[in-house]
Amino acid sequence: MTVATSDLLNLDRIDHQLLHSLLIDGRAPFSLLAEVIGTSEQTIARRYHRLREAGAVRVLVIPTAAGDLLEWIVRIGVRPGAAARLARALAERDDVSWVRIMSGGAEIFCISRPSSLAERDALLLDRLARTNLVTTVAAHAIMKVFADGGAGDWSALDEPLDETQAAALRSTGPASAASAPEPDRARGARPEDAALFAQLHEDGREGYAQLAAAAGITPGRARRRLQALIAGGQAYVHTDLAYELLGFPVTSNLWLSVAPGALEWAGTRLAALEQTTFVAAVTGPANLVATVVGRSATELYEVVTDEVGAIDSIRSAEVSPVIRRVKQAGTVLHGQRFRP
Repeated sequence: MTVATSDLLNLDRIDHQLLHSLLIDGRAPFSLLAEVIGTSEQTIARRYHRLREAGAVRVLVIPTAAGDLLEWIVRIGVRPGAAARLARALAERDDVSWVRIMSGGAEIFCISRPSSLAERDALLLDRLARTNLVTTVAAHAIMKVFADGGAGDWSALDEPLDETQAAALRSTGPASAASAPEPDRARGARPEDAALFAQLHEDGREGYAQLAAAAGITPGRARRRLQALIAGGQAYVHTDLAYELLGFPVTSNLWLSVAPGALEWAGTRLAALEQTTFVAAVTGPANLVATVVGRSATELYEVVTDEVGAIDSIRSAEVSPVIRRVKQAGTVLHGQRFRP
């Protein structure tokens, strides 16, 4: 994929460090971001709103998978010319994320995060099987996630935060900011949760006053509940980046077959690369999946040959280029930008 130079955003150090900061803590106050980056709060607020309105960044708070339900990576073979239509339909589903059209336009990659067994079966066993656009379906259960797009997973920005700056943000991040929950404080759904999540899906940086108004509770209760949900593992803050718009047009999925005894080591090593945004151990003959995001085919080649090739326990590797991103964690894209 190529991106016209005129479409790229003109970013400087403040922009790069702001994006890196949001990957670490998407809900960090503008005042803290300004202190860490070394500029004014007004400048940080103005830069953030510019990036968000340009469709380059979006912060969300996402509920985790319900109970012990597995999340699934689904590879869907489609008839020629049908990929865009089916990908758009999948992207509109709340239980589907990371929708991508792969090389050749004959395959769709997506992740299914069902909230119930019925929702899982409806997609995997019923809807896809009965769609005449689909030729094959292969579902891989996610056993362990090593990287999921956070600040420790992708750090290929030109001028990221240094270690001192990053540590200052991590020390006040969402999990650290909330006091340890009481045994049942964050357990089970509460009446206000649905309204909170709905508001935080529109804007994960929404203030507590706005969250309280949407949920019909006090700002103090909104703050305590959100902190408890995050600290209790029922929700997490995620920052989506429009990589192509930021100058990173090359994305590929790597399907790797790794010796079982080396799976943990190989997954950890791949997650440490600055170009990987997602690494997970999955079921199936290819038991390790990674997503690599970079500036060029040369960079992708170097990752495959120098990094993946150096892991002796990898028995085989399939490189599957992404030709179009349709949806990320919870954000539908319009071309290269997040849809308003």
